[in-house]
Amino acid sequence: MPTIRQLRGDYTDSVHPFSAVWSGPRGVRLWGEPFRTPFRSAAKPVQLRASLKALGDPELPSEVLAVGTASHAGQPEHVALVEQVMGYFRLEQSCLLCGAHAPLHVPSHHALILSGRSPSVLHNNCSGKHAFMAAASRAQGWDADYRDPNHPLQLDIRARLTLGGSRPEFATDGCGVPSWVMSLEEMARVWQGVVLDPDPVMRGIRQAMEKHPHLTSGTDRLDEDIMAGAKESMFVKIGAQALFCMGFPERRGALVVKVHTGVGAALGLAVKASLQRLVQGAWQEPPGWNHEQLRNVVGKLVGRRVVEES
Repeated sequence: MPTIRQLRGDYTDSVHPFSAVWSGPRGVRLWGEPFRTPFRSAAKPVQLRASLKALGDPELPSEVLAVGTASHAGQPEHVALVEQVMGYFRLEQSCLLCGAHAPLHVPSHHALILSGRSPSVLHNNCSGKHAFMAAASRAQGWDADYRDPNHPLQLDIRARLTLGGSRPEFATDGCGVPSWVMSLEEMARVWQGVVLDPDPVMRGIRQAMEKHPHLTSGTDRLDEDIMAGAKESMFVKIGAQALFCMGFPERRGALVVKVHTGVGAALGLAVKASLQRLVQGAWQEPPGWNHEQLRNVVGKLVGRRVVEES
């Protein structure tokens, strides 16, 4: 079982087992133990494709598609793009049912406080996805509350996630919409399907994610950090509770990594180790990479994270 051990000095602070699955032309490879978990935000490329279909597949700028797949940090550029989506489809903030939370980007949160404003639904990291879901429901005349697992949009998303007779179970995501529960192998197959899909709309989603990792994530987020080390075409998406999915068009495959404890601090090193083991040559550690380091509040190096295998 591969594990991330966090050391404070020479002492164990915590231990985080993880699993990784590669799905490629020659089949599936598993490193670690089988694991079943909610897909969370790593399903967003598929969710966006369903919304775009319901909207009649409009032609949209790649930046707008990127924010539709985003778990963004609530930075001004993210909020502006969500507002752009709402403008395209004549939506009001009340149409977005994700709830409000503070920007994940701390300087943006501080700027909001200093301006005397409160966080809105636009700052929710899932607001781009919700804007597209709200627009899709309005365009089709469906119930404006798109969060029900039996809503036509959610049923279409579930159908798109179903592979080889798998039957995803239902859980509720942090933003209120269904999060379908699947094995890591099934998730890797879904992402490989996104890689291989010849549909031009899905190709546009892939290209938008690859071109704009800052818009799908934000400053100091793992998506952007990983993409900085890409040596070939790839696109990535984080999911809550330390899930990470990656697509590799040139290799016609996909990689899924999950830290079992759900601790995000261990995810960067787990992804690096999984890339080095299962997708050799696709990635190299970029300048400034610091996911092995453990620093205290004043920035002093006080420990490290290491990969172990038992």
